[in-house]
Amino acid sequence: MAKSTAHSNTPSYILAIDQGTTSTRAFLLDETMRICGVAQQEFEQHFPNSGWVEHDVNDIWGSVLTTCQDVIQHNDIDIQAIRGIGITNQRETVIAWHKTTLEPVYNAIVWQDRRGTAFCDELRKRRLDGMVQQKTGLLVDPYFSASKMRWILHNVPEARALCDEGLLCFGTVDSYLIAKLSGGAHVTDVTNASRTQLFNIQSLQWDPALCDVFEIPMASLPAVQACDSLFAHADAGLFGAAIPICGVAGDQQAALIGQGCFNVGDIKSTYGTGCFALLNTGTHPVQSNNRLLTTVAYQIDGEVHYALEGSIFVAGAAIQWLRDGLQVIDSAAQSEACAQQADEHQSLFLVPAFTGLGAPYWNSDARGALFGITRATSANELCKAALESIVYQSVDLFTSMHDDLSSMAHTSQGGALTNAIRVDGGMVANDWLMQFLADMLNTQIDVPNSIETTVLGAAYLAGKHLGMYNDVRSDSNNAHIKRTFTPSKDAAWRAARLMQWHAAVNSTLQFHQPNEPSPS
Repeated sequence: MAKSTAHSNTPSYILAIDQGTTSTRAFLLDETMRICGVAQQEFEQHFPNSGWVEHDVNDIWGSVLTTCQDVIQHNDIDIQAIRGIGITNQRETVIAWHKTTLEPVYNAIVWQDRRGTAFCDELRKRRLDGMVQQKTGLLVDPYFSASKMRWILHNVPEARALCDEGLLCFGTVDSYLIAKLSGGAHVTDVTNASRTQLFNIQSLQWDPALCDVFEIPMASLPAVQACDSLFAHADAGLFGAAIPICGVAGDQQAALIGQGCFNVGDIKSTYGTGCFALLNTGTHPVQSNNRLLTTVAYQIDGEVHYALEGSIFVAGAAIQWLRDGLQVIDSAAQSEACAQQADEHQSLFLVPAFTGLGAPYWNSDARGALFGITRATSANELCKAALESIVYQSVDLFTSMHDDLSSMAHTSQGGALTNAIRVDGGMVANDWLMQFLADMLNTQIDVPNSIETTVLGAAYLAGKHLGMYNDVRSDSNNAHIKRTFTPSKDAAWRAARLMQWHAAVNSTLQFHQPNEPSPS
């Protein structure tokens, strides 16, 4: 368990900000990492054109300020008891603002936005994708920040004018929040920087060649710091005290930290709208042979760890589709009972490529398909197929991770996966899904006491800097497991299902031939 320091006679708290894609939440956590209070505020997404996704920057900032003030006031916390602020955030989303006024020059361009597709296609045609991947660990794709920044410079006259005057700041959401909280500090952490496609993950610096490729002036980019460092102090006028901001990480890396995945081979997998899996690969970046991403996992105590990351675009979104689109169920929770009641003799396979297929396929042109439907197919079988599709995609993803890590066997970093996968996210409440995941992966699945691992990660970082907690690498409170699922099926059972799944995927990919090259 985490231990308090010399402040043990007086309660101490961390204020953790979780700025997400559809809402912002603020948490108070005590010396034992117990969540003592939470406030949440949703905000609107904007879709001005096909494939475009934006947020009003003032909505983001307003939601952060409101939730922080609310959680402090509603829990009657003495502001002096809040020793630090930790921030975790939606990654890749870009904000541009005036250096002195801090006013945004355009809406935030969200990670889901695809307006940079044409430019990324051009980079691949120019055969620059290999160079970009070698330096950043990322595939050339509009998912990442750089093409979004370039679009702003080319399409927002105010941004270009400010850039020419040296007054333009670019940043991911964490960077803008720090600027607003502190009154102007322009800084970010290594995990968020590593998602921009402008950051060299080996030198740990902004890369001049990458900035030239994307036409982004380096002077507009924030300073980069370790995750557990002092970034700035919040202006005392906001909360009543100048609270240090001393822990920052992108949401998926924060979840990795919150799950205590500090050893080579440790994996966490978040099951929400999509699925994001990170595998700790140690102190040197490992380039994937299976189209996974290489990214910075964290920098703590000056030591950098890297991760392989795979993204599944559609996980819980498949259940949302059944609920909101087809309206065959009334709630997401109902899907578990439906799966339990489904006809075991029906072989129904859903390939949920609603917006393409993620890792290891990275095919943005693929679209969904349903195989094996009969007159007897009901909502029960549809729910079961949707849940199973999440697991089948996970198998493909973890198989790729296993292959990549096995290639490290000859190195000092090892080459073996740990014997359990730590999961979090809203879908881990579905016991049927977790058991099927354990059966198909032939691996133990660990569900933690708290699924708020992203927030715990941000709080750990701030508390680590302040000395409030023991070494997070060996004393992760969230490592305490609430439930464990172990495999109960044999290899033949798994192989038969995977054969049918891969046949369904191959048929889907053949039907939807790509019209443009996928990132590779």
